[in-house]
Amino acid sequence: MQATGQVDVAAARAAGMDAAKLQALADHVHETYVAPGKLPHMQLLVSREERPILSVCSGIARATGAPLGEDALYRIASMTKPVTSVAFMMLVEQGLVALDDPVATVLPEFGDLAVGADGRGRMRRPMLMIDLLRHTSGLTYGLQRQTPIDARYRELGLDEFQQKRSSNAFIAALAELPLEFSPGERWNYSVSTDVLGVVVERLSGIDLERFFRERIFDPLGMTDTFFELPEDRVERMTDAWQLGPDGALSLYERGSRSGWRRPLQLRSGGGGLVSCVADYHRFARMLLRGGELDGARLLKPETVAAMHANHLPGGKDLASLSSSMFSEADYAGIGFGLGFATDLQTREYYWGGVFSTFFFIDPVERLIGIFMTQHFPSSTYPVRGELRRGIRDAIVDHRGHAI
Repeated sequence: MQATGQVDVAAARAAGMDAAKLQALADHVHETYVAPGKLPHMQLLVSREERPILSVCSGIARATGAPLGEDALYRIASMTKPVTSVAFMMLVEQGLVALDDPVATVLPEFGDLAVGADGRGRMRRPMLMIDLLRHTSGLTYGLQRQTPIDARYRELGLDEFQQKRSSNAFIAALAELPLEFSPGERWNYSVSTDVLGVVVERLSGIDLERFFRERIFDPLGMTDTFFELPEDRVERMTDAWQLGPDGALSLYERGSRSGWRRPLQLRSGGGGLVSCVADYHRFARMLLRGGELDGARLLKPETVAAMHANHLPGGKDLASLSSSMFSEADYAGIGFGLGFATDLQTREYYWGGVFSTFFFIDPVERLIGIFMTQHFPSSTYPVRGELRRGIRDAIVDHRGHAI
């Protein structure tokens, strides 16, 4: 199936981008990954100064062979994390919480956590809110598959997007398990942002779905982003595929029967949202503009700038602090801010999801890139790095100002 859409040559030229290189990049992704069946489909949007210059769809949305449409809905998984981080920083601006507040001031269950596989260690300092934002909390993911602690996460289902427990039960279950390390000592990709979502709920007094809807989605005009897929959007929900041991794709979940249609006990601030390219572009535009879009201001410019600065202890990078490996980020020369990775050289900030979705924002070059597909796991192909490099290589006129 051929790709639909192409580079807007006039818009690319006006934006100081090489249209031919952008088109070649889109063709490369289609021909290398989608046409041979490595990825079921892809949707790619690139904008500069908020104006779309490349919009391409290719592949099939469903196993039935239905072509992917521009309004397709995707399980964005960990691309939920920046939304939750923005929600928390809105509460910081309200004066309800601070980055250096102990987590236990809001979640008393976390007041005296054990540390280490034997459970005999204790925290050398309290877990702070900033630890949740930058993944230095000592929490983990069962999918890490490295330690006895993450094995317990798998046994208890603490990674699952569709939790069968309430937010209070989720926090209680985590509090019974030891941390991998004392907070602040290392970086470990984890359920930290799910915990942050519970913090937002307790501080605001409303559930995360309502907070997102009233404080973020409605003001930004994000009408197709949800924790629970509405019945009138089911036909737009893509199927998801997974890579088997034989290297072939098999169906992971049908969009028409998606678990995202079920009522939720816990709304996963770390990975629970369904969204589309158009909605996530509006969210990214808000960040690029320093916290405001179309007259709706969510955050101050200085808050957004702080979010995409490196907040790892000692100004280090992930290569020196990480105790885990995960596909959403490279490690050498990559820091971590308050909700996403940040390239210490280019100043791009970005993140992705386990179904291979990805976004990046370049605040200097005024670029946004959003890539959607539904392939598990996200570590299979180097498409994210290829996209970042290819889009950067297409810059003709460089900018020099960041918000």
